[in-house]
Amino acid sequence: MISELAASVGGRVIGDGNEPIHGIARLETAGAGEIAYVEEERFFGAASASQASCVIAPEGAELQANCIIAVKQPKLAFALIAKLLHPTPVRPPSIDPSAKISESTDIDLTVFVGPNVCIGESARIGAGARIEAGVVVGQSVTVGKDCVLHPNVVLYDGVVLGERVVLHAGVCIGADGFGYVRDDMGYHKFPQIGTVVIEDDVEIGAHTCVDRAALGRTRIGRGTKLDNLVHVGHNCDIGERVVIAAQTGISGSVIIEDDCVIGGQVGFGDHIRVQSGAVIGSKAGVLPGKIVRPGVWWGIPIQPLDEFKRLNAHVNRLPQMRDELKELRRKIAALEKKSEDS
Repeated sequence: MISELAASVGGRVIGDGNEPIHGIARLETAGAGEIAYVEEERFFGAASASQASCVIAPEGAELQANCIIAVKQPKLAFALIAKLLHPTPVRPPSIDPSAKISESTDIDLTVFVGPNVCIGESARIGAGARIEAGVVVGQSVTVGKDCVLHPNVVLYDGVVLGERVVLHAGVCIGADGFGYVRDDMGYHKFPQIGTVVIEDDVEIGAHTCVDRAALGRTRIGRGTKLDNLVHVGHNCDIGERVVIAAQTGISGSVIIEDDCVIGGQVGFGDHIRVQSGAVIGSKAGVLPGKIVRPGVWWGIPIQPLDEFKRLNAHVNRLPQMRDELKELRRKIAALEKKSEDS
């Protein structure tokens, strides 16, 4: 019921809280038995016109709806309610006959292991873990409780996953880092014998790669979320509650402190430190060795957002300035010719 959902998010019901809710939907498509949300005032009209049985809205919002749950953060409340209405599917404990599992592996009795999974020697799989089709778990890997490894995830030897880690399809954890030393005859590989530690409640998107450390460890901190197609180089240390969007590339030995936000397609040179609270906009480029302080940054190379906006405004005026310069040159040439003739 609406009243129960409101209580779960600390919201206040305006209207009939006894109506049942079975699903979530967008404002435009929601119908009877569904709940939607609105956050910005410019969408209050759409919320008032919605056929949803209930709309989650900001406290004090002036709109009409069949029923309203008033909260401080509507989007957050919607996400929490969505978890209640659409819980993650639970796989019954089982091991598919096609799975290849080493005899020295320690697998909890509550684990699901799908078809064609391969688990190496001395691996440990915690209670409630879900290992889908085609996953490869190397030797001496630790997978914590309630982890979900989607199809074709690869965990190289010695990798450690905390609890409730979610790795989407094709994620590769623990491949060798890109480290070489050159002599006159070519390149020699620098040792890549470290490990990767993924802490609790991390979620990593499809086909993202996290390289093992050359020496020591590569770390992804608790609660951090990586999008699809992100690359994390060797010996990086990414803090807690960091968000990194798709196609970002992070070179080796980069430190990203807690609570940073990284946009898509950002490129990091090596040995960079991004301080806690920094926000880096999409397609930015961060030069090797730079310290990125708290604030909003953009551009190549990155600069504070206000400076980037000013520079961008000048760049956009370049065609006009070129025409003005050509006209000035023409006038100067005309004046010089007139002076010579006189």
